[in-house]
Amino acid sequence: MASLTPPAGGSSSDDAHTYDMPLSRLSLTPESSHGPLDGAWWPRCDVLELELPALVGALDPGRGTVTHVTVGAAAWSDAPGTVWAPGHEIEVVLSDLADEAHAITLECGTVGRWELLVIRPDEPAGTAVRLLTAAADPGNPLSAQRILARVEDGLGQEGAG
Repeated sequence: MASLTPPAGGSSSDDAHTYDMPLSRLSLTPESSHGPLDGAWWPRCDVLELELPALVGALDPGRGTVTHVTVGAAAWSDAPGTVWAPGHEIEVVLSDLADEAHAITLECGTVGRWELLVIRPDEPAGTAVRLLTAAADPGNPLSAQRILARVEDGLGQEGAG
């Protein structure tokens, strides 16, 4: 029997159909949050099954395994009911609530949860950086909707606080 030869370039046939998303663009509050948000996430695309595993991998495993997420139905209309992350499946719940339109809630069973502002993938870098910073500020009193509204009104130039 002939032996299999890996394709040119040194990769094996086992990883020929895999793709790892780059590290998440994520900003979290430095400890537990006392506001409505625990930070912000700026995905690179609007395909949740590609983005979610990288996001989950960037979170502190000390808060438990993410078991399900809630996302805005308008922003993630093509989201599947489950997404595979390394070692487990994550249930995806779509919400029509206005407060969750620009947020993602990541539940870790009874151990903890994260509420993150979701920044549109096509957001200009300067605006996205301001949003990442404002949402991760431990003193931020604003919800995802209110932070985005301030930026749209031009008031987010100096931060959301």
